[in-house]
Amino acid sequence: MTTFLITADHDAAFDYLTAARRHHSQAAIALHLGVTTRTIRRWEARQAQPPGYIVHALQRLLPFDQTVEREGAFRFIDLFAGIGGIRKAFEQIDGRCVFTSEWDSYAQKTYAENFRGDAHPINGDITQIPAHEVPDHDVLLAGFPCQPFSIAGVSKKNALGRAHGFACETQGTLFFDICRIIEAKKPRAFLLENVKNLTSHDRGRTFDVIKRSLEGLGYDISPKIVDGAHFVPQHRERILIVGFRRDLGANFDWDAQLLPPKGHRTLKDILHRGDGTEPRLEWDGEKYFDHENRKVQDKYTLTTKLWQYLQDYAQKHRAKGNGFGFGLVFPDSVTRTLSARYYKDGSEILVHQEGLNPRRLTPRECARLMGFPDTFRIPVSDTRAYKQFGNSVVVDVMTHVAKLMQPSIVADYQEPELRLIYATA
Repeated sequence: MTTFLITADHDAAFDYLTAARRHHSQAAIALHLGVTTRTIRRWEARQAQPPGYIVHALQRLLPFDQTVEREGAFRFIDLFAGIGGIRKAFEQIDGRCVFTSEWDSYAQKTYAENFRGDAHPINGDITQIPAHEVPDHDVLLAGFPCQPFSIAGVSKKNALGRAHGFACETQGTLFFDICRIIEAKKPRAFLLENVKNLTSHDRGRTFDVIKRSLEGLGYDISPKIVDGAHFVPQHRERILIVGFRRDLGANFDWDAQLLPPKGHRTLKDILHRGDGTEPRLEWDGEKYFDHENRKVQDKYTLTTKLWQYLQDYAQKHRAKGNGFGFGLVFPDSVTRTLSARYYKDGSEILVHQEGLNPRRLTPRECARLMGFPDTFRIPVSDTRAYKQFGNSVVVDVMTHVAKLMQPSIVADYQEPELRLIYATA
């Protein structure tokens, strides 16, 4: 086994690019990343900064007998991980994931496809994992299940005469699995994400229990509701709960970095481009976009029957004075919230097409709407992909929070080393 030490003052993307160039040409790497060869040359000449998100795409270019171990500036765990949206943000500030938990097998498939370099497996049901088996870590990340606290989830359970919130045995108590791990491992910090309605559920009593539970474990918490429309063309309000261990004396401030204005990005920024500039992604092929004819595949256009049904449904509710109906969007629009039910009819976000029925977003467009780069692979069916992106976080929002937390997380940490290790014959 031969170990090559790569200096820590290089960005991770530069380091992985250097490793990949041992085995591939600039043209091959450019094709793999969906960029031009000139871009690769500029990165290698240090004339431009490669984006951090290409790290995992570059990992796939390394031989199977070669791995990259990046110690990172801090260690974190990814609970209720979904497809890794929060993780991507904290890796961009040089964190290293040491534990993952996600129970859904299809989400596990997407996660594993996009985070191939892990030395740890994807664990399933967190309720079955003793706290002492969770590795020591500096930051706990958790987008814990929102169904018991969401407006839609509460309404459904009320209609069925079922309990919700912490009285819901199937999911409401999962918050306490976060607490037991925090109590056992005492991380420096945590970031929890949930639906906006968490603060008002049960007249605020649910959030009060959460707040008191976390503070009782010795943490100062700072909750804030942030709309994804600051970063992507989608209104998506979520509550983010940042916590730092009280003895650290961290000075976390939500206002230390201003949010971009809402609406500065519109739908045209994420839609497939019909002018010949749509990137060819080898992992997408022609699934979503017909490059030869420069158009989205026909299967995403609504049938006349479905389109008529949605119009009739909207008209019926307008007559009753309700606001229910489809959401027709244009290139300069900011959309409604993408939901996990989008696969059913796409009604909340329908893209206008001149002379045609409107269409759904493709899964690739949904990925972009959630802030995932085009290097993010989608190895599941459209139905599963719609569910996964509808349940995910806006990566750009998480990156904003990660950067705000970074100074307090790594205040007394030394610079990490990057080690490239491969077996020699």
